Amino acid sequence: MLADVDLGSAVILLGIATVSSGLYYMVQSIRHEQRIRRTGGVRAPQITSYPGQAMINLREAAKATRENRLMEMFNGFFDRANPKGPEAVEVQLLGRQRYIITRDPEHIKTILTSKFSDFGKGEDFHRIWKPFLGDSIFTTDGQMWQQSRSLIRPMFITEKVSDLDTFDRWAQQLITKIPTNGAVVDIMDLFYRMTLDVTTDFLLGATTDSLNNPRNEFTVAFNDIQTTMTLLTTIGPLERFVPRGKLYRDIAKLDEFVMPFIQQALNLPQSELDKLSKADKGFTFLHSVARQTRDPQVLRDQIVAVLLAGRDTTAATLSWAFYELSNKPAIWRRLRSEVLDAVGPGGTPSYENLKNMTFLRHTISETLRLYPAVPYNLRTALHDTTLPSSRDARQAPIGVLAGDNVIYSAFVMQRRPELYPPVSDTFAHPAVFSPERWEHWTPSHWQYVPFNGGPRICVGQNFALTEIAFCMVRILQKYERIEYAGDSDWAAQQHVAEIVGRPSEGVRIRMFESGGAAASHYQV
Repeated sequence: MLADVDLGSAVILLGIATVSSGLYYMVQSIRHEQRIRRTGGVRAPQITSYPGQAMINLREAAKATRENRLMEMFNGFFDRANPKGPEAVEVQLLGRQRYIITRDPEHIKTILTSKFSDFGKGEDFHRIWKPFLGDSIFTTDGQMWQQSRSLIRPMFITEKVSDLDTFDRWAQQLITKIPTNGAVVDIMDLFYRMTLDVTTDFLLGATTDSLNNPRNEFTVAFNDIQTTMTLLTTIGPLERFVPRGKLYRDIAKLDEFVMPFIQQALNLPQSELDKLSKADKGFTFLHSVARQTRDPQVLRDQIVAVLLAGRDTTAATLSWAFYELSNKPAIWRRLRSEVLDAVGPGGTPSYENLKNMTFLRHTISETLRLYPAVPYNLRTALHDTTLPSSRDARQAPIGVLAGDNVIYSAFVMQRRPELYPPVSDTFAHPAVFSPERWEHWTPSHWQYVPFNGGPRICVGQNFALTEIAFCMVRILQKYERIEYAGDSDWAAQQHVAEIVGRPSEGVRIRMFESGGAAASHYQV
């Protein structure tokens, strides 16, 4: 009898809890709707308003990321919401947590410029990423972000970037790792190792020697951290259930490498740092930041943030460029001709040479059009605000409330055919790699944002473009021909949408120097 009473009480309590939860959710939804109306805006088309289905969508997003299908899923959201193709949709989770997903250039422009102060990284992003990137330029907003940017900007002025000795040293080292007999090499692996050496050299004045030691503990940990962080960001509120033991161990390995250099810099008196700053050699990014702050945690956070940006974005862009060029022999020939005309087969390119190689610049721009380094980005509304209507300026804008997350994708937007001129003799289909299109066309600024824009535009943009161009020139000087040699068909390559997008299969190629048997084969 007692058991029956307890069971009955439990059923009653469960029913009360269920009804109460339903009422609470309904009240919250009504309040949420009222706040949206007060912004003067409306909702974007909803993929689903059912919280359970929204959680399933997050799980599907994680699965699509693992299977390299995120662009397919991203575009599918718009088709499901409206066959006519709205450029923004929304997913609402439990309570009032909401994600607005967009591929509209006007939305990106609004977020990055006209309503810059209304959007930022937000508290959740900062909390998730803080163990890795701390209070750096990539995780903070407001005054803290401004302070981070002012700390790192001095080392990216043109005078610093145009000193090409560091780029030359490591590009030459990379070339020694390329087989001379046309054997297969994964050039992507070499690019990631080279850019890690370049970046640690620039930041710290020392390197992990990754080109000679590809599987060192630091490199492995750095790669694993990014895979974990991508997962945590993709799955939204479900990230709280992901174990983080390995992540913290990997971060500790990263810190074990970085912190001794920071301590060495802090041991230098201010007068010595000032003296170093006047010298061309030996003055590193770390020294520059140490002149402005003596806080080791601040130094660590800025170093790790720039290490992430400097290594991966450049390596991925080089990898995609060589992937495309391995299937475009005519473009390779034209690039090589331009390089040889400018600097010859052995001359060292200057900063001015790199700027004046027009077709080289077009090739890099085309690579970044198809494969922007950071494919997906997230901003959180810091205040109640709006985004302009996707279709008609006369229609009501989209209401965005404080705490709402906006996900935008340069990768998806920059591939939308409707944003481009019609296909013609001088303009290939937007899905095709065609540097020649840049000779007849200039994109609208907000339809081409590989480095973001507005106040948060990439501070290291010139550094990255210079490193990419210099490395390409050195390789083009030596090699007359490039062939794709992947285990699968060239077109089977997939886009891995981690923090930075990279080729899924690596970039396995054969490279042939000019002269001898290789040149004879090339002429057949």
